[in-house]
Amino acid sequence: MDSWHRLHPLSPVVQAGRRILPLVVVLAVPFLSQGSSTKSQSLVDAGLVGLAVVAGAAEWLVTRWRIEAGVLRIDTGLVRRRTTKLPLNRVQSIDLVRPGTARLLGLAEVRVRSGGSREGDVRLAYLAAARAEHLRDGLLALVRGSHTSSPMSESPIARASTFRLLISTPLRGAILWPILAAAALLVFGRHLPHGGGVVAMAALVLLAVGTGAARILSSQYGFEVARTQDGLLIRGGAVGTFTETLALHRIQALRVVEPLLWRPFGWAKLVADVAGGQRRRDEDRSASGRIRTLVPVATRTEVLRVAEFIVGPAAGEAGTAPPTRARLKAPLSYPMLRAGLVDGYAVSVVGRVRRLTTIIPLAKVQSVRWVQGPVQRRLGLATVHLDAAGGRSTGAALRDRSSEEARELLGRLPSLCATARRSTLAGPAHLP
Repeated sequence: MDSWHRLHPLSPVVQAGRRILPLVVVLAVPFLSQGSSTKSQSLVDAGLVGLAVVAGAAEWLVTRWRIEAGVLRIDTGLVRRRTTKLPLNRVQSIDLVRPGTARLLGLAEVRVRSGGSREGDVRLAYLAAARAEHLRDGLLALVRGSHTSSPMSESPIARASTFRLLISTPLRGAILWPILAAAALLVFGRHLPHGGGVVAMAALVLLAVGTGAARILSSQYGFEVARTQDGLLIRGGAVGTFTETLALHRIQALRVVEPLLWRPFGWAKLVADVAGGQRRRDEDRSASGRIRTLVPVATRTEVLRVAEFIVGPAAGEAGTAPPTRARLKAPLSYPMLRAGLVDGYAVSVVGRVRRLTTIIPLAKVQSVRWVQGPVQRRLGLATVHLDAAGGRSTGAALRDRSSEEARELLGRLPSLCATARRSTLAGPAHLP
């Protein structure tokens, strides 16, 4: 792959489509409001659309890429030339993304993510789908230190049920509560003398919520996770699809989420806090960020079975309850509170309405904090926080433990974490 390569000749069509669609929407507003347009205005509109097409073609002409001495290099830019070099030993993941237009044309985008800033990531948009898969396999082989590229072998672990997706999506708090609020506005507006504005507001809320629900269903349709030699393979999507390879060493913590309205069905979802996750330029939210969904909805037993592939038996351990006096501080969440250390992992269960189980490898813990509020001090309680890379929100909290247990944990955890890190360096983590 030392020679220079270009993107697929149809890449400008996809790129132009992404530029033209918002432009057409903007230009259509005055046309629809006025009912007609002058000849000069039509020429201006056509010129703007043509400019978007020319910009896509120019970007394709000046973009080339190659692999040289273990480095992926991309040259681009017409007026301002830009060269990006990404050492493959710094690669965090290699993803395949196929928006709807690209799928129609048989194309795919290769996204290579590094552990540094977002400007260091590279995108090859677009290649023929078969060539993109071959390139992905070849890059992953080079990341492993192998010079022979072979098709990625995978062993399915879990697949999202379409029936559960259809039922669980409206039961999400972010979907259900706005729907109920809009319904209340509709009823209220119909009984007002001039309630047209209230009804219109309710309609806008329903439209926004419906769009959000459709986006969730589209991104999670056909969602599945499989084991590979490079970690976890995650794919899904209805209109646009994505395929992501998630290395296990990037997983900072696992979270089993059980929303209130899902619990009567025994459903849960599994998400992972991922190192190096940032919102990338020109990316949609489902393909970026620090949180990665591993199982969008399944029974708790199925979710824990997937978690066990990553962390072993620790996934099924809930730890021990805090002292009974903690009920005075947290009467609503006390029945759910659990915490403990299990075989190189810390497990924490919290939640008042939504039950959240966090499993964090001790090898990923960056700092340990002992926190005691005024109420906790009166009750002889304290909370021990375990922070991982990515900020204080990435980690686990062993809440409302007795002061004696918290001090004992504070003394033990640094040495346990150091031992876990040495063990990880001696033998890299892998799927069982």
